[in-house]
Amino acid sequence: MKSLSTNWFIEGRVDFEYKKYVLLDYLQEINRYFSSNQLYPNLSDLVLHYNNLLDFKKHKTLLQQNFSQRLSKADIDAVKLTYQKIVQDDYTMQEIEQIITYALRKMDPTLKNGRELYDFVESRLDIDTIGLVPLQPCSGYFTLRNGKETTNWVYEYQVTLFEGKDDNYRGINIKLIDTYEQSLVNTPESVKQNLIKQHKHLPNPAMYYVKSDMTFPLEQTLLPIAKRSLVKYISAAA
Repeated sequence: MKSLSTNWFIEGRVDFEYKKYVLLDYLQEINRYFSSNQLYPNLSDLVLHYNNLLDFKKHKTLLQQNFSQRLSKADIDAVKLTYQKIVQDDYTMQEIEQIITYALRKMDPTLKNGRELYDFVESRLDIDTIGLVPLQPCSGYFTLRNGKETTNWVYEYQVTLFEGKDDNYRGINIKLIDTYEQSLVNTPESVKQNLIKQHKHLPNPAMYYVKSDMTFPLEQTLLPIAKRSLVKYISAAA
């Protein structure tokens, strides 16, 4: 996918017409991916750029804490040098503000499309527990079925807790460990029993069966949304 640099709207030639072309080229490709039901990494990349623009518009600086946390040290150093050059240049600041206003307006409908697609895919998912669930289901397995495809993907997962500036939130790490063809013999229940026999480090694992009634791109859409949906499911049940 085409990408924008973190500080695309202030680096290089700060010219509204040029930046408009750069932005529209980027959004055209993002929309093309969305049209083929491919959400990631396109949606997260777009959200990042949108939030960066909002931060700049709100604070008139890229050096605020929230924004800096999303940059590498090299990016922060580059932003400092760039900002020092433009902060006292009224014409340049006017161009940047025009670019930001235009970019936010153009990004809005694309973001809306991405979020609607996310919500639609999530609505097609169903999650079932397989067998008994331990009191602390923060690690275990889940199988993923993509629409009418008979191949099921088996993942080991670990839910982790992160401390944010204002709140705590959960993430999930996964590892693909197997696939199987679903049949009358190969069921999620039988797969769980085989996993317990083969992997002794999880003697009493939680296991979930995640399935979609429609087929979506696995890596770009279904798996990322299934992971997030599973985290919400586990958190709600905890």
